[in-house]
Amino acid sequence: DVQLVESGGGSVQAGGSLTLSCAIFDSTRSTNCMGWFRQAPGKEREGAASIYRGSGKRVYADSVNGRFTISRDIGNNTVYLRMDILRPEDTAMYYCAASLSGCPLGSDFERYYAYWGQGTQVTVS
Repeated sequence: DVQLVESGGGSVQAGGSLTLSCAIFDSTRSTNCMGWFRQAPGKEREGAASIYRGSGKRVYADSVNGRFTISRDIGNNTVYLRMDILRPEDTAMYYCAASLSGCPLGSDFERYYAYWGQGTQVTVS
């Protein structure tokens, strides 16, 4: 089983930065990919960034590319999302997710990410 616990959300002014953390509890070490997703009120959940656990290859959504950085610490089983130059439209609940296979961020992502954290709120004003 895989359990994910996010932390690091909060309120920040536009142009500021936040770093989210996702602690991964994966007893079988079967996780292949980790992703960060977000959902704003009244909108569908969308992908922000993903990273392959082994290779470290990263994928970013166009809306965050160049401003957000996803990284992983294999030894501490933690994935991070560094968010810079935050905008009001980045306001959302952010979720960490784990996939046992691929790392898509598109509309079919729910087929891949089987495990989800409880979410952490990010508010940009």
